[in-house]
Amino acid sequence: MDWGTELWDQYDVIDKHTQSGLDLVEKYVKFVKERTEIEQNYAKQLRNLTKKYSPKRGSKEELECRFSNHQSFLDILNEMNDYAGQRELIAENMMMNICIELTKYLQELKLERKTHLSDAKKAQQSLESTYKQLDNSKKRFEREWREAEKAAQYAEKTDQDINATKADVEKAKQQAHMRTHIAEECKNDYAAQLQKYNKEQNQFYFTDMPLIFNKLQDMDEGRVRKLAQTYILFADTERHVMPIIGKCLEGITRAGTNVNEKNDSLVLIEQHKSGFERPGDLEFEDYSQGINRASSDSSLGTPKGPLDLLGKNKSKPFWLFSKKSKPSSSSSSSPLTPFSTPPAPSPANGPPSPKFGRDPLSYCLKEINKTVKPRISSFRTLRRTPAATEDFGHLPPEQRRKRLQQKIDDISKELQKELDQSEALGKMKDVYEKNPQMGDPASLAPQITQTTHNIERLRGELSKYESWLAGAGGRGETLRYSTHSLNNNSGNNVYSPDGAHSDESTPDASQAIYAEFDDDFEEEELSSPIGQCTALYNFPGSSEGTISMQEGEVLAVVEEDKGDGWTRVRRNNGDEGYIPTSYATITLNK
Repeated sequence: MDWGTELWDQYDVIDKHTQSGLDLVEKYVKFVKERTEIEQNYAKQLRNLTKKYSPKRGSKEELECRFSNHQSFLDILNEMNDYAGQRELIAENMMMNICIELTKYLQELKLERKTHLSDAKKAQQSLESTYKQLDNSKKRFEREWREAEKAAQYAEKTDQDINATKADVEKAKQQAHMRTHIAEECKNDYAAQLQKYNKEQNQFYFTDMPLIFNKLQDMDEGRVRKLAQTYILFADTERHVMPIIGKCLEGITRAGTNVNEKNDSLVLIEQHKSGFERPGDLEFEDYSQGINRASSDSSLGTPKGPLDLLGKNKSKPFWLFSKKSKPSSSSSSSPLTPFSTPPAPSPANGPPSPKFGRDPLSYCLKEINKTVKPRISSFRTLRRTPAATEDFGHLPPEQRRKRLQQKIDDISKELQKELDQSEALGKMKDVYEKNPQMGDPASLAPQITQTTHNIERLRGELSKYESWLAGAGGRGETLRYSTHSLNNNSGNNVYSPDGAHSDESTPDASQAIYAEFDDDFEEEELSSPIGQCTALYNFPGSSEGTISMQEGEVLAVVEEDKGDGWTRVRRNNGDEGYIPTSYATITLNK
């Protein structure tokens, strides 16, 4: 069934129907365009939201990203940013594939419809023109036939009139005959026009207009089909990005599952662990022992630490959390807070000597020991940050070792780049020497010199930082400390560099002096080597716990690098110590 057959007489209906179809396409285009604007605004708001809550570069929040819960929140922000990008993609695809395409198609439909309706109007006008000609010929035939009848009646009347002359009769007959002839011609013309009109009318209603109506039907059905495709495309546009949106949502879920509260606690510990040990117990101050107090102020030249100069406040205990003290006009009378700056700690420092007894010899030996190893003041006072130094001595031991190791890693990477560049320049110089046409070897001399200078500089810095790391206990030893006694005659606890503790409260003076060195000279069974190494560079081994080596020297490996950049080796004569891992080529036994 088609419009040309079934709707041959419904021109106005077809006209209105096709126009309403075009209006629907235009309305749908506006709808999709507004939808794209909503998607774009939504994506823009999401991006602004993620930008608002993203940490600024170098801010405190960025530093906290080492914690899994902070990092997971950043991952959520990144996923939301990607999600916003997918909403923008939806808007872009809808605009390109629906709005723009349908707008072009709509213009084509309007032009095609206008052409078909114009053809219909032309056919209608042609039929109307033919009908007018038919009507005119019919009216002329009618008029001429009446005139011929009148002329015939006049001729007959004149012929019967006895008073009429023969000339009048002949004239009336000739006039009637002429009118009859003209009427016959009009009749023939009317018949011809009628035949022509019927033919054109048949052509109009059975051929021309059905063809035009069928073309309009094809156009409208094509419009409906195109509109249906864009309806499907409207859904498919969003469906195509759903897998990526699903991945964004999976990423948000994964960010939640990646949160590890235990690991966050460990990160906090690693980030702020000082390496110090808790302070010891405060000792009893026996003010009844006047003689002991007088003896403690003898002229042995014992250096007094900051706590010995506190005056009245030296008997105050140190609290981990305390109220801020008001500033005083006299610096000597201000109390020492838990966050005041102590002397810079080092592995050579030792805790204070134990309370000396009544034995003068024991006391003197303890005083000598204190002059050899100056006492460490309370490390509770490290909260106030001192001026930064190149060797990171202002940091607590644990943090200092980490910063030194990080610095060594950075220098090692930079040194490796310079070594690679030096090797490349050497190869290029050899190529230039063998093939002078490719370049002048002398042109590479400034670069080679600069690279060599950089390598020497970086090796010097690397050696310097490695020596500092070795001095700071690069193998991860923990520096221990105890609270200073607040009385000159109070006892000291001695700690060996490797963390061993000995109590000097006994009256045995020799034991008090050498107790902290017992662990250093303790006999140990030699462990079997696990491999060997060959020195790549000279290493002085000037720091405690390290061993010197010469370039090319072969040493036995007894303990591999545990991630701190140091390897324990042994010579054939039994000497052992640590060397920088990057200074040797290490081969472990399988």
